[in-house]
Amino acid sequence: MSSDIKTRIQGDLNQARKDRDKFRTLVLSTLLSEIKNREIDGGSPVDDEAVLQVVSRAIKQRRDAADQMRSGGREELAVNEEAQAEVLKTYLPEQLSEDEVRALVRDAIAGGADQMGPLMGVIMPKVRGRFDGKEVNRIVREEMGA
Repeated sequence: MSSDIKTRIQGDLNQARKDRDKFRTLVLSTLLSEIKNREIDGGSPVDDEAVLQVVSRAIKQRRDAADQMRSGGREELAVNEEAQAEVLKTYLPEQLSEDEVRALVRDAIAGGADQMGPLMGVIMPKVRGRFDGKEVNRIVREEMGA
């Protein structure tokens, strides 16, 4: 149960160190630390799905931090957080379009899921790491007419 993505991140970190790319080295070493913490918490090596969850959470944290920096008038720090998020996004699978997510939601509704909780329970495993959860929530609400 090893992770190909984790191996790729480690290889990219080694390359960033060789290239003396301090920014990528910092971002990737921080990410690997978060993955290692996840392994320690779980008591076993992580698989690709768990690594993708860590990457997604890290991107969300960077975006939230950028929003906070921007609202605090610290544009340069917001830009730095967004740049870190862009580096991390390279480890996510190809992103879904809003139309693709809408189609998944409509299929789930046609399949009998007619309440918010069960519908999100059906949709989120299919889109996790490939589409923003807040946007999924918005689309589900729109499609349900709520």
